Amino acid sequence: MKNGKQKTVSTGVLYRIAGPVVVAKQLAARMYDVVRVGKEKLMGEVIQIDGDKVIIQVYEDTSGITPGEPVINTGKPLSVALGPGLLTSIYDGIQRPLPILEEKMGSYILRGVDASGLSLDKKWKFTATASVGKNVSGGDILGEVEETEGMVHKIMVPPDVSGKLISLKSGSYTVEEIIGKLDDGTELRLMHYWPVRYPRRLKKKLSPTIPLITGQRIFDTLFPLAKGGVAAIPGPFGAGKTVSQQQLAKWCDAEIIVYIGCGERGNEMTEVLSEFPHLIDPKTNKPLMNRTVLIANTSNMPVAAREASVYTGITIAEYYRDMGYDVALMADSTSRWAEAMREISSRLEEMPGEEGYPAYLSTRLAEFYERAGIGLPFGVEKTGSVSVIGAVSPPGGDFSEPVTQSTLRVIKTFWALDAKLAQRRHFPSINWLTSYSLYHEALSPWYKENIAEDWGEVVKQLMIILQQEEKLLEIVQLVGSDALPDKEQLTLDVARLIREFVLQQNAYHEIDTYCTIEKSYHLMKLILKYNDIAQGALANGIRVKTILGLKTKDSIAEAKFTKDWKQLLASIEKDMEREFAQLHR
Repeated sequence: MKNGKQKTVSTGVLYRIAGPVVVAKQLAARMYDVVRVGKEKLMGEVIQIDGDKVIIQVYEDTSGITPGEPVINTGKPLSVALGPGLLTSIYDGIQRPLPILEEKMGSYILRGVDASGLSLDKKWKFTATASVGKNVSGGDILGEVEETEGMVHKIMVPPDVSGKLISLKSGSYTVEEIIGKLDDGTELRLMHYWPVRYPRRLKKKLSPTIPLITGQRIFDTLFPLAKGGVAAIPGPFGAGKTVSQQQLAKWCDAEIIVYIGCGERGNEMTEVLSEFPHLIDPKTNKPLMNRTVLIANTSNMPVAAREASVYTGITIAEYYRDMGYDVALMADSTSRWAEAMREISSRLEEMPGEEGYPAYLSTRLAEFYERAGIGLPFGVEKTGSVSVIGAVSPPGGDFSEPVTQSTLRVIKTFWALDAKLAQRRHFPSINWLTSYSLYHEALSPWYKENIAEDWGEVVKQLMIILQQEEKLLEIVQLVGSDALPDKEQLTLDVARLIREFVLQQNAYHEIDTYCTIEKSYHLMKLILKYNDIAQGALANGIRVKTILGLKTKDSIAEAKFTKDWKQLLASIEKDMEREFAQLHR
């Protein structure tokens, strides 16, 4: 079943139509079989079987079809084609390449049109690495193909196949041509199919102990995400979810990026689709699309395809993980996915749960996020990982709604966007008081070994100052900052430096758009050094107004926008020490 080799098994007739949900009779089918509906052969999937009635969700617009039209069962589940050619591709929710559809139909996608997820004509240069006569099983590496410049695509034995390798030959092949055979007659190709609703297996799953470096200071310092971890980034309209997701896609240190635009507005996806092909990868100086797969399913596309898009994306991500790559998957947004489930559930006349969402909402979200992880694939010695970052769009920014709450149960990093911060032009508008990461302890050894021994203590001190600021601001609103004791006035100033120089970051500035973790550490250290020196000066009788009037500390901001930041920070540190030394004379 899993490789989708069955032939058509039966034909039925349409009995009832309710938007994207249709009912067929006289159709022999199993759950999740793919069917072709009506004279135009619209693609659909079996989602419920009730006696002699088969309920199908159709991935295309069903207007105009009528009862009595034929329904053909293909006998295989919804699957994606996995092989060379995935990278640089732009797909819809069911892996139809949008550029190919545009060539066929122009700007508007007509229904009933199909296209292979991979080019069937392009020849790939395959280099065999497996030995003939060897026993192989699912996940074992047969050879390699250079998919894009600098990206090696490992050709694997399909997961549900095993046997003795009796032939394998290097050469130029299309994805459908036979490259080798097993002793049981199984033919091996560059491409195989995998059903999207079934997770691909790992030989051994491991605990995440390495951070996913994003280049965004607030994520890397205060709320880190581990490779193979899961994060949610919820926020109201206009808070910056999509820009944050795009920044993560551009700059995180994963080797493969899978970006799913799931039910977002067309103009936002247009920006992604037009911008990504022109981005340069900072690590290789080659196009970022060389290691990216884009799945675009906008809010005006069929609702059923939106529900399938996240499964298509996670399956592609797992495929590259099985080659030993670190993959980052961005799902923007899971709320639109949940809304698609709600619409389909209501048409099925299922008993609604909270706010009309289906009772299985939490289960589906958990199943999706559980497909993230880091581990040892079957065919390679190095680890592979899938890190999942899901955006959530709670109506009105209400984090108590079902999708956000169900997501919180299964994720370990929570990046909460705040509309008030966005209104103050503080970006990324992550609320540092409501956000959290449960990976600090697991990642601590890595930070100590690779960045600094005192990393954990530095981050802890920053959080303490920010929490103190929040308490003091309540008093300031009542009596004003001048009424505070000198020590508290200084705390407010240090918190301001942390907010403006560490937490704020300009996504559209050539240099500040990406910040190394080393640079983030030195920015934090210098601000804390200012705090220590200033507190010492205060203890020695220097007036707080004099300390707050010193100018050198504000020069730290220049380091955010400077390539030679090390020299600049060293110079600022010396000037700061000299400035304070003069106060004691």
